[in-house]
Amino acid sequence: MINFFTEDIEFEDYDKNRIQDFVQKVIDRHYKLLGEVNYIFCSDKYILEVNKEYLNHDYFTDIISFDYSEGDLISGDIFISIDTVKDNAETFKVSFENELYRVIIHGILHYIGFKDKTDEEQEMMTKMENEALAMINI
Repeated sequence: MINFFTEDIEFEDYDKNRIQDFVQKVIDRHYKLLGEVNYIFCSDKYILEVNKEYLNHDYFTDIISFDYSEGDLISGDIFISIDTVKDNAETFKVSFENELYRVIIHGILHYIGFKDKTDEEQEMMTKMENEALAMINI
């Protein structure tokens, strides 16, 4: 089950069914099962507070994910700063939709087991994100 919430912003510019299908396809492709995933769309200010409170990081980010997966069952909370997604879309000269879907799937890929701490891991993560985006023609 995928749930959608907002915190500290008004955001309705997304297609819940398309996101659900997208996430399900990626999870299926990696032979995992969908548990409960909560997407919380929020502001820079809100994600900064989450970052400080739970991770002791004092900086803005586009995504914070809390992984509750067990075995092959993919579950977690994914906080996405819509402010940063918009800024990144401009910086990388891609559409807002492209950047939003990239971040949406980034959290899921972490739950599946992909990391992004090293250059090699980041390269693989980007490859997996691109393959996922190609699945839905973004």
